[in-house]
Amino acid sequence: MAELGKGVTAGKLALNVQKRLSRAQEKVLQKLGKADETRDTAFEELVTNFNKQMAEGTKLQRDLKAYLSAVKMMHEASRRLQDCLADMYEPDWFGKEETDALAEDTDTLWLDYHQNVTDKSLLCMDTYLAQFPEIKARIAKRERKLVDFDSARHHFGSLQKGKKKDEAKIAKPAVLLEMAAPSWAQGLISAHQVAQTNLSYNQAEEELGRAQKIFEELNVELQDELPALWESRVGVYVGTFQSLAGHQEKFHNEMSKLSQNLNDIMTKMEEQRQLNEEANHSESASSAPKLQSLVTNGSNGELPPGFLYKVKAVHEYTATDNDELELNIGDVVLVLAFDNPDEQDDGWLLGLKESHWLQKKDISAKGVFPENFTQKV
Repeated sequence: MAELGKGVTAGKLALNVQKRLSRAQEKVLQKLGKADETRDTAFEELVTNFNKQMAEGTKLQRDLKAYLSAVKMMHEASRRLQDCLADMYEPDWFGKEETDALAEDTDTLWLDYHQNVTDKSLLCMDTYLAQFPEIKARIAKRERKLVDFDSARHHFGSLQKGKKKDEAKIAKPAVLLEMAAPSWAQGLISAHQVAQTNLSYNQAEEELGRAQKIFEELNVELQDELPALWESRVGVYVGTFQSLAGHQEKFHNEMSKLSQNLNDIMTKMEEQRQLNEEANHSESASSAPKLQSLVTNGSNGELPPGFLYKVKAVHEYTATDNDELELNIGDVVLVLAFDNPDEQDDGWLLGLKESHWLQKKDISAKGVFPENFTQKV
């Protein structure tokens, strides 16, 4: 016999085609009402539940994957923020080593959280849903075998009716046979007709028995499995969300601790900055009277009263008020002490342009300016 493919012969292919045609014909007759269809309302309800269960599980699996994708994106965003902080954090700032350690701990926490949810929740759903395709295939096979069973049942019923008619014809007076055959052949002809009828009848009966057996085996298996599968969904959902909730709680608790530690470091660094500014301010205020005394006693040459040090403008600054000093890049400014140190704002200095002082020896043109627009010379 010619080979059509691996494990497929022409005879097997023809048999499969004949089965499809028979099933299609049977379904058409059933839809037209010319053949009755075996219905099982209870089993149909089981199939409805199965389809609902599979759809719900598939949606949960899809949403869990989307959640894990979002966790991964948040991890990447968190890592970029930590890298940015590390790049800006100067080595001599308070808590440099602690901040670097916090960044590593945060990265590890995100990785562990993603892995735990994957292992305990998503893989649980993957395993749960892995059984559905095989069961779905057997439900479809049961449907096909039910059509085969109905078809065999209808064929057998049709032969039963035909057999009764044939037996009635054979039982008629022998005169009907005498017209077509000699008397010695009458018995042979009758026996042949009966044998042929019985052969077709027996074959149909055997086919009906085989179709019924195959269908019932599948049907009994699914009648047992589908209700158990339907009930299992509760435990799967509980386990999935309970595990997810537990890992979420642990993750947020640990992340809260790390965030609090980072907040404490930032608070202490701000306190240190303020203390440094206060110390610098006190030192400037205490040195002003000494400089003033030196100027008063003539020990400081042509410098204005209250002179502290010189700065050079590195950025232009446009005055926005009468008490402010306007700067051009390159201007040299003589920084003066405030008469009242409490009047000095953070980041601002009091000064007089050196060019103005050299020309006019007048400090009435003094004004305040932003310190970060200049550098000491």
